Amino acid sequence: MSREPDCRRWLLVAACAHLLFLLPPLRTRAFAVTVVPGGAEDKTELPVLQKSEKSRTISKISRELKEIVFIIQSQSNSFHSKRAEDLKRDILNQAADLGKELPTVLLIHQMDGHEGAWTILPLMRDFSVTYGRNSSWIFFCEEDTRIQVVKLLETLGRFDGSKEWFLGKALYDEESTIIHHYAFAENPTVFKFPDFAAGWALSIPLVNKLAKKLKSEPLKSDFTIDLKHEIALYIWQKGEGPHLTPVPEFCTDDVSSHKVDRCATTFSNFLPLCGEPVKKEDVFVAVKTCRKFHGDRIPVVKQTWEREAALIEYYSDYADISIPTIDLGIPNTDRGHCGKTFAILERFLNHRSARTPWLVVVDDDTLISIFRLRKLLSCYDPNEPVFLGERYGYGLGTGGYSYITGGGGMVFSRIAVQRLLASKCRCYSMDAPDDMVLGMCFSGLGIPITHSPLFHQARPMDYPKGYLSHQIPVSFHKHWNIDPVKVYFTWLAPNTEESLNGKKVGYSREDL
Repeated sequence: MSREPDCRRWLLVAACAHLLFLLPPLRTRAFAVTVVPGGAEDKTELPVLQKSEKSRTISKISRELKEIVFIIQSQSNSFHSKRAEDLKRDILNQAADLGKELPTVLLIHQMDGHEGAWTILPLMRDFSVTYGRNSSWIFFCEEDTRIQVVKLLETLGRFDGSKEWFLGKALYDEESTIIHHYAFAENPTVFKFPDFAAGWALSIPLVNKLAKKLKSEPLKSDFTIDLKHEIALYIWQKGEGPHLTPVPEFCTDDVSSHKVDRCATTFSNFLPLCGEPVKKEDVFVAVKTCRKFHGDRIPVVKQTWEREAALIEYYSDYADISIPTIDLGIPNTDRGHCGKTFAILERFLNHRSARTPWLVVVDDDTLISIFRLRKLLSCYDPNEPVFLGERYGYGLGTGGYSYITGGGGMVFSRIAVQRLLASKCRCYSMDAPDDMVLGMCFSGLGIPITHSPLFHQARPMDYPKGYLSHQIPVSFHKHWNIDPVKVYFTWLAPNTEESLNGKKVGYSREDL
């Protein structure tokens, strides 16, 4: 009897088994069972990942996450450093849930003893050397930026990390402005720069390129005024470098907004409040003025924010009892008011009650909300040397110093004033720029400048609308070509509508 049919049958079985071995494993099938009207069961098949496939997905995410270096634009003041540490912990906790490979998360104030670290560009060479080979992105964010790590990975994954990318939420000027040196005067809307609050990213090839350029051509600008605009200008290099690429997933919507589902980042856009607001009697306000402005600027102060201050004095070169003003015996100068400001500091320390912990020094054309400032100050320890306001920089690429620009208001804790005046640091001339001299003095004392973007050296129209949209501002400055009373009641009054001479007044920010 022939055995040929049996041989053929065994060859067929063997071939089928070999083919089955080569095929990928079948996915498990799962069903959701729903009882429909009438009692029937509707089975809907649900996709279920095999453990091995899920493991590979997590491994991939973890590996991609390891290639991102997070830089939190932090500050050394205890309030700000704690917020930055909280954000770092949140990022690492999200990463831990995704796998074993944790990303690098750095706080910028801890990275370098160099005072200009906050301006970021001086750190590019360090970024390139340390992360230039094993990373793909440097992602920057502020302490109040909130990050959805998985969504961020998905967003960055759309871009080829081997190319030069500059990513962020785009801001632009609607008209040329003094804080940007009237750049792109013919059409300022063409130049985009990142809103730091939404986070922004540089691909490693771009970081390496910037590091190489900085090595051969040190930074030339003396002043740092608006860092986000100046960084964008430096990267653009008059058309030789990349423009900012707008990324819609980088958002400044509040975490409670209905829009956040599409966002990789959000922003906590509220006025910080750390307990009860500071008492009115704990804030002393000093207004710098001179005789020629008694008739036009001081009435604006009295018509707007003076009522919010329990302790306020006007310091001038002429004693006018109708205001009243105090003559400090310091002649008025056309530029710089260093002599006057140091006289105010001496008077605060020697003539005010030792129980008054805070001093605010403003110009007579500063518009400020003392009501909001009292809330903000609840987050700062008056027992620490605090010097607070809008931060500028001078010569930071070559060992200069940071300072609080005076027009937006300068806030001092009493301890900071005591340490300053106990030192030998003083004005090199009576008409020296007071804010810059103060910055130089505090830098020499090792007392850090504390920045708040809620203080503004210029008018609302000098800032992008998108930038101001997620702020509750504390101050603005200058009366040029605006109605300062209208600006105050639109942007700074305790309520959006405020009683003025018995009438309700409401303004639209779009008008300003």
